[in-house]
Amino acid sequence: MDMRAPIVTLRTRLRPWAERNRPAFHRLNSDETVMRFFPFRRSQRESDALLDDLNRRLEDDGYSFLALEVEGSRQAVGMVGMARLDPNMPGAPGVEIGWRLLPEAWGMGFATEAAAACLDRAFAGPDALDEVVSFCVANNGASEAVMLRLGFSRGQDFDHPKVPAETHPELVRHRFYRLSRSDWLARRQGRPADLTGRPPRSAET
Repeated sequence: MDMRAPIVTLRTRLRPWAERNRPAFHRLNSDETVMRFFPFRRSQRESDALLDDLNRRLEDDGYSFLALEVEGSRQAVGMVGMARLDPNMPGAPGVEIGWRLLPEAWGMGFATEAAAACLDRAFAGPDALDEVVSFCVANNGASEAVMLRLGFSRGQDFDHPKVPAETHPELVRHRFYRLSRSDWLARRQGRPADLTGRPPRSAET
């Protein structure tokens, strides 16, 4: 799997992070609305360091969490991409897919559209993955809806090992989903409408 070349869909474009994206990336890591399902907020300095690390991971691994642009704009409105799973996470060793969008980009299907293109890239070619997993806080219905639209199957819920239960008990329990390459390829033969750019009705985060 190689995501170093831009991933382009009807309305979105995924590519490496640029210098001009640092303010937007900091919003993704510090805005209270965007980060309501996370137990931390990052400073500008911490966000800058993470942005640099994501680009490094893209060069080293061939995949990472990428900047999401919408058609006609060079500004990032979120991130979509993949990463190696932490050894303590369900599904490890393996690869997860995830997304996080700024509020102005919610509810238009961008996360589903871009994530579907990522899965096309992940499950194609001689170095294709056999499986991709995803997870979210148990009451994050918007993110879970994206997983369901993409065809993920629900696994066993788990307590996230990096969420401090003493300070954020409401964020500990997570839903776990997985998608096999064979299921994705079988599903894509029919090209469902909700994966070809038609905006769904529910919001995405």
